[in-house]
Amino acid sequence: MKHYLSLIKFSHTLFALPFALVGFFVGVAEHGQGLSWRLLLLVVLCMVFARSAAMAFNRWLDRDVDALNPRTQMREIPAGVISPQAALRFVVLACALFIATTYFINPLCFYLSPVALAVVLGYSYTKRFTWLCHLILGLGLALAPVGAYIAATGCFGWISIFYGFAVLLWTAGFDIIYALQDEEFDRENRLFSIPARVGKARALHISEWLHLGTAAFMVMAGGLLHSRLPEASWLAWLGTAIFLVMLVYQHRLVKPDDLSRVNMAFFTTNGVASVLFGLLTILDLMVF
Repeated sequence: MKHYLSLIKFSHTLFALPFALVGFFVGVAEHGQGLSWRLLLLVVLCMVFARSAAMAFNRWLDRDVDALNPRTQMREIPAGVISPQAALRFVVLACALFIATTYFINPLCFYLSPVALAVVLGYSYTKRFTWLCHLILGLGLALAPVGAYIAATGCFGWISIFYGFAVLLWTAGFDIIYALQDEEFDRENRLFSIPARVGKARALHISEWLHLGTAAFMVMAGGLLHSRLPEASWLAWLGTAIFLVMLVYQHRLVKPDDLSRVNMAFFTTNGVASVLFGLLTILDLMVF
C-alpha cells in the first residue's frame, strides 16, 4: 500500500481536493439544499479514483523516460518496486471505480465521466508533442470544482467555472516551476515543456503571468459568490487573499539560477494555499 500511495503521490491530492470541496459546498449553498454526507463521500471518492488513475497512468507511460532521468530513476516502476503490468491494472481498477461512483451521484456526472478520464489520462501523452502540456494538466485539475458542483446540483454553475479557470492557470503556472528541474533533460530527449522551449527565466515570467490570471479568476469567483450568496461573510475573501499571497511567495522562492527551493514552492506553498482557501471558504458557506 505504501508503494502504491507513493506511486500516485497521494499527498498531492491536497492541490485540487479543496477546490472540489468548495465547488460542492457552493452548489449546496446556492441551491439551498441540505448537506448530504453520502453525496460528499462520493465526490471525495471520485477525486481520489480519478487522480489515482491519472498519476498511475502517467508513471506507467513515462516509465522509460523516468528510467533515463537521474531525478526520477528511483520512482516505483523504473526502480522495480511496482511492475508495469501491476501499475496498469491499478489504472484500470481506478478508472472503473471512478465511473461506478459517478453512477451513484447523478446522470450528468455519469455521462461526463469518460470525458473527465480522457482529459486526465490524455495529459500524459502531451509532453511528447506540445509545450502546452502544462495547460492540459491544469485542465485536468480544473474539472474538480466544476465536477463537484455538478455532483451537488446536477447542472453547471458560473462560480465553479470561474474557480475551474483559476485552477487551470494556477496548476499550469506551478507545473512550469516544477518543470524547471528538467529543462536540459527535456530538451536533450525531445520532450516538450515551456522551460525547454524558452529557458528558465522566460518560463518563470510565463508562470507569473499565468498566476496573475489565476488571481483575476479567483477575485471574479469571489465576487460572484458574494453576489449570489449575500450571507457569505469575509472568511471567503480572507481565504482568497491568503491563497494569492502564497502565490506571490512561491515566486519569491525560485530564481532561474537557484532551483534549490523548487519543491518548497511546488508542494508546500501550493498545498498550504489550497487547504487554507478551501477551509475558510467552506466555513464561510456552511457555518457563518
